[in-house]
Amino acid sequence: MNDDKIINLHIDRKDFEEVYFSGTAGSLFFSPGTKGRTVTTLVVGLILLILFFFKDDLSKEKYGILYFVSFLFLLCAVFLSVAINKASRWRKEVTAYLKTLENAEIYQIKFNKKIFTVNINNQKETCLWTEFTSAEISDTFISMEGKYNYMFPKKSMTPEEYESLKQAVQKI
Repeated sequence: MNDDKIINLHIDRKDFEEVYFSGTAGSLFFSPGTKGRTVTTLVVGLILLILFFFKDDLSKEKYGILYFVSFLFLLCAVFLSVAINKASRWRKEVTAYLKTLENAEIYQIKFNKKIFTVNINNQKETCLWTEFTSAEISDTFISMEGKYNYMFPKKSMTPEEYESLKQAVQKI
């Protein structure tokens, strides 16, 4: 076990927020999970508005179009509200997680060729490297998904530590 590598992460909430809420990820209406539904709802709403303005020009037989587009708009609005609710819950969970990190005195990663352990205030989560199903390495963070999901910002560690973790994660 002499080949254990230990990285003590320096916790700065802003570093984690930059990654979690990068781009439009923190937006309720234009996050990756809601953007398509928002655009669809707006387009259907615009079509409904145009049909509503020209409803006097529609014959009685074509009023079904107005009802059908109204139904589509309602359906889109329901799907949009479900997606917004999901994005809102995710945001709340991330915010709660970041609060626990802010209060953490110890945030440490320990790993070797077989085992990966995360220690937050002496609450350890240990798993085998084989239990990770996917990983993402970027210029600003490293994330891993599997038995546990982790995201480590590059700014929370030294460049040497980041490179060491990056090399270990690339072997997944």
